[in-house]
Amino acid sequence: MHQQKRQPELVEGNLPVFVFPTELIFYADDQSTHKQVLTLYNPYEFALKFKVLCTTPNKYVVVDAAGAVKPQCCVDIVIRHRDVRSCHYGVIDKFRLQVSEQSQRKALGRKEVIATLLPSAKEQQKEEEEKRIKEHLTESVFFEQSCQPGKNRTVSSGPSLLTVFLGVICIAALMLPTLGDMESLVPLYLHLSVNQKLVAAYILGLITMAILRT
Repeated sequence: MHQQKRQPELVEGNLPVFVFPTELIFYADDQSTHKQVLTLYNPYEFALKFKVLCTTPNKYVVVDAAGAVKPQCCVDIVIRHRDVRSCHYGVIDKFRLQVSEQSQRKALGRKEVIATLLPSAKEQQKEEEEKRIKEHLTESVFFEQSCQPGKNRTVSSGPSLLTVFLGVICIAALMLPTLGDMESLVPLYLHLSVNQKLVAAYILGLITMAILRT
């Protein structure tokens, strides 16, 4: 005798609720937007009861605020804005959809949908367009700056004239004859001691390291 499969126990409030869209935007100057549709999906193997609650029910009319959704089906919930006044512009209202099993009262899951009334669709589109333009300009400036760092570094971080001049002097000092070299045709006052050449070599090494680091 086969045992009947028992449905797993559902924990209150943990059932995911699938609703689209998750945000409703109404425009005062566009009557076609004063009616919005929420679609509630039921991807589960059992039927669901649903109920729609609102933080400001006096501003909206919800058609079929309660009902049922068959397994793996969906239902459309119509929401109408009935208080289109300037004092409500930009105010965020919230709808909460609660779902439960048909045989139980406890809410298995809930989902919030925000609703906002804006004065004009054209103004909103204009603001979004201006925002996109600003973002594009910012990206362009950043791109131009990021494409030219090598050029700027070459100009600003290259060896200075003083550094080059000192390097040339040190090289010339090392090429001069040492004291005691009698066969050189260079005047005697240009002959350098060994210690002087060591100092010149040391300074030349420091200059070379500084140039390589830049």
